Amino acid sequence: MVKDINLRFDEKIKNLEEILPKLEMETNCAALTLTNILEVLGVDNFYFHNLAVPLAGGFGGFKSLKGWKGPCGAVCGGCAAIGIIVGGQKKLAQNLEAYQTAAKFVHYFEKEFGSTTCYELCGIDFSDLDSANKYIENKKWEQQCYKYVIFAINKVRELTASDLKKKWT
Repeated sequence: MVKDINLRFDEKIKNLEEILPKLEMETNCAALTLTNILEVLGVDNFYFHNLAVPLAGGFGGFKSLKGWKGPCGAVCGGCAAIGIIVGGQKKLAQNLEAYQTAAKFVHYFEKEFGSTTCYELCGIDFSDLDSANKYIENKKWEQQCYKYVIFAINKVRELTASDLKKKWT
């Protein structure tokens, strides 16, 4: 018998609350958010892992590129997971439900933490080596960033509850 999807999310979040603060950053917030949600769904495909890694780097903590400050990796990973969950196991063309759910997710993330940009959340410009080293020295991951991943996973679950029940159980 397959475990209830909410029970699987509960177990995953409980486990992540224990291990993430101690985790040395072998990956990034986007990858951790997306791949942990996919694990709950029972979807394991290296394409998704490969997709998640540049999400944070491509969109996230780099502010020096013409002053643009991209979103937190947990926001990127959460939005990607919403597309997968809402789409189910068929191709999405243009799906307003996925857009609206992602917009709600971003709204709730910003309401909870005051921003959605990596730079504003942790004050680090990852394109600058000294700044990136301060991230490690100041234990930003252990003190705050892991919380963004846990929040994202739980909020994605809440916002996609009906799709999870219909398409992923």
